[in-house]
Amino acid sequence: MKRLGEIGRWLLSISVVAFGVQQFVYSGFVEGLTLVPHWIPAHTFWADVLGVLLILCGTGIALEKFARLACSVLGALFFAVVIVLHVPEAIMILHDIGERTRAFETLAICGGAFVLAGLVHGTGSNSAQWDKPTKSEAEVGRYLFSISMVVFGIDHFQVAPYIATLIPAWIPAPLFFAYFTGAAFVVAGLAIATKIKARLAAALLGLMFFLWVMIVHAPRVAVRLHSGNEWNSLFVALAMAGCALVVAASPNAE
Repeated sequence: MKRLGEIGRWLLSISVVAFGVQQFVYSGFVEGLTLVPHWIPAHTFWADVLGVLLILCGTGIALEKFARLACSVLGALFFAVVIVLHVPEAIMILHDIGERTRAFETLAICGGAFVLAGLVHGTGSNSAQWDKPTKSEAEVGRYLFSISMVVFGIDHFQVAPYIATLIPAWIPAPLFFAYFTGAAFVVAGLAIATKIKARLAAALLGLMFFLWVMIVHAPRVAVRLHSGNEWNSLFVALAMAGCALVVAASPNAE
């Protein structure tokens, strides 16, 4: 299980650093994982500040320097984004699948960061120590992540024909796989929440997200190298893969 956690830690850290770099490149303006509201005064300044913070958090997680602090700050930051940006748009979240997806992507990464915070000691040592997680932080993270997965599954059922268009043409029965992934999300989310085969469900979920990075997002980025939104979608999927593997490695998974 330690190996799964290590892989998940690296995938999440790479994604967080990439989110930080995007804040500088696009001044926070990306349609995917939105972290800096467009209405905030001195938008570019706050985007740069957030970029620095994200890069520091991602680097700390990757290098195992103050990793627990970095994970806790990252989780708190993403939770604040949900509260500040998405909760005020509650009606839109209920009726707009795009907005709802962005909100719960942010919440899922928040949950993954909290779970990882319970797995590492950020003492400044050169190696992370994997042991029993901080119960409250890890438990909260696990529930936030599992709830987000169930919401993603419901979203897939609601817009299955659109999801099918995102599946590469060489994969047969795209509509079937759109519904299949929706069901997989719901089952995995419930398994993680109830701790019934949670470790297996989270590991398979991580594999599914990583496959999406390889067969869906990477080809789209390859033909749209200058699209910040495509890059953002790729790193969101990579972060989700990392979070799922971290959840699978948690002692609280079963």
